[in-house]
Amino acid sequence: MLAAVRSAAVLGVEAYDVTVEVDCTRGLPQWTIVGMAASSVKESRERVSAALANSGIALPQRRITCNLAPADVAKTGTAFDLPIAVALLVALGIVDAAAVRDAVFLGELGLDGSVRPVRGVLSVARRLMQGGAQHILVLPRANLAEASLVRDLALSAPTSIEELVAWLISGTLQRAERMNNEYRAADGSDIGDVVGQAAAKRALEIAAAGGHNLLFIGPPGAGKTMLARRLPSILPALTEEESLEVTAIHSVAGLLNASTSLTIDRPFRAPHHSVSTAGLVGGGSTPRPGEVSLAHRGVLFLDELLEFPRHALESLRLPLEDGRVTIARASSVICYPARFTLVAAMNPCPCGYYGDSTRVCGCSEADIQRYRSRLSGPLLDRIDLHVTLSRVPLRELGAHGTLESSDTVRQRVERTRAIQRTRYADLGVTCNAQASGRALLRALEKEARTLLDDASESLALSARAHHRIVKVARTIADLAGDDWIQTSHVAEALRYRPQVSTAQVALRLESAAADASLDANVFRAGANTHADAEPEQKRRAHSKR
Repeated sequence: MLAAVRSAAVLGVEAYDVTVEVDCTRGLPQWTIVGMAASSVKESRERVSAALANSGIALPQRRITCNLAPADVAKTGTAFDLPIAVALLVALGIVDAAAVRDAVFLGELGLDGSVRPVRGVLSVARRLMQGGAQHILVLPRANLAEASLVRDLALSAPTSIEELVAWLISGTLQRAERMNNEYRAADGSDIGDVVGQAAAKRALEIAAAGGHNLLFIGPPGAGKTMLARRLPSILPALTEEESLEVTAIHSVAGLLNASTSLTIDRPFRAPHHSVSTAGLVGGGSTPRPGEVSLAHRGVLFLDELLEFPRHALESLRLPLEDGRVTIARASSVICYPARFTLVAAMNPCPCGYYGDSTRVCGCSEADIQRYRSRLSGPLLDRIDLHVTLSRVPLRELGAHGTLESSDTVRQRVERTRAIQRTRYADLGVTCNAQASGRALLRALEKEARTLLDDASESLALSARAHHRIVKVARTIADLAGDDWIQTSHVAEALRYRPQVSTAQVALRLESAAADASLDANVFRAGANTHADAEPEQKRRAHSKR
């Protein structure tokens, strides 16, 4: 007898429909699974046989053929155990075919007949609702909280195959009560914990407001890591759709548990510098999302940037531009979303003290050049904000004073993001970093365009860097509540390009900075770190010789 039940599988983070067909005929006892099934799927034969036997259901000696359609797409994982078992029971006449007509089955079976959790349930649930199908999703009870995130979807969560069979024989699948999800809490870090570093905190606010990539350069102890870890605290909360996107990726990666499902805080991923290329951008023999996808809609922090393998860093170039990772295999092409904000931190030289006001660097010019050459120009070009830090004097660390909290900064960021969502409502982007730089050029005032053109020519900036400066300037203007990009906004945006520390444009930028709405102390701090660090270090190195 032939039987078919509905199931689903996940390719990347998107689900697709799978029909499980089982045919039982007379002949020598044999069990075959076809349909481009991986070894983990073919092992279902043993799990299903043992689970049914231990649940009191004896299988007759038959020739069994199981097909997973569509047969031209590779199938992996253990989620087909439950649909295969149900289809087999229908084919043997133990369960009526009408009882499974409106159900979609998903789950792994233990040898004792228990139904165990699987990955990607949220993607399957979203697929069912987007298709408008009025089906009931039969899934493991441990995945119930995850599936409950999709509203108006009927759910059934048996604990064992024996319980499910009893429901099917009676003709009624028991509906599960939807679970109230427990949310992941933030770690409590606050930007108000950071003493000093006004220019760096200003750069953090700009990065949060416009979704810009950020690089901190400074000696050990300057606060690079502390600053980077405060960025999520000033980012706006995820929208409902963004929360579902992030949670679906974490579900595919197996990072969810039965009690914590919906992710409402923006992800913060900080992989160690020993991470492989596949671990960073995704891939592997069985493709899985990498750190860039797990940081989707959040922050990817790369501490000690130059200690990462160069080939791993170069693999970031396309995700930073496209907002997604495409992994091509012989049998399929998998896409993972990767729309994240990159925050990186690095030392200025191998010893870490080049430009430090308290210690003399012992590195030669060749050592410094060799060290910095680990980071390629194309990757540096994709980082919008470059900030050079110096260590805060110890006497200032214990100073008492009122510092802006993350809540205060986040309110400004949220107002700025609201402006950008309105501006790009018809373009499918949410912040300035994702917008077209060419389109933003129309918002430049005449004097601002002249300053930008002169600086781009004198610094020999690429077209990408030119557009990224415009995007940063647009964010600065949004923070100030200005409709047009003014000279002061472009001047501040140019501050964050690494080439601006040269004396070639220092006078032009200083005059533009005088008209900026930015606090003078912040601008002075930025000028000191960007323009004065290298001359000071050269003087120290000369004195040492």
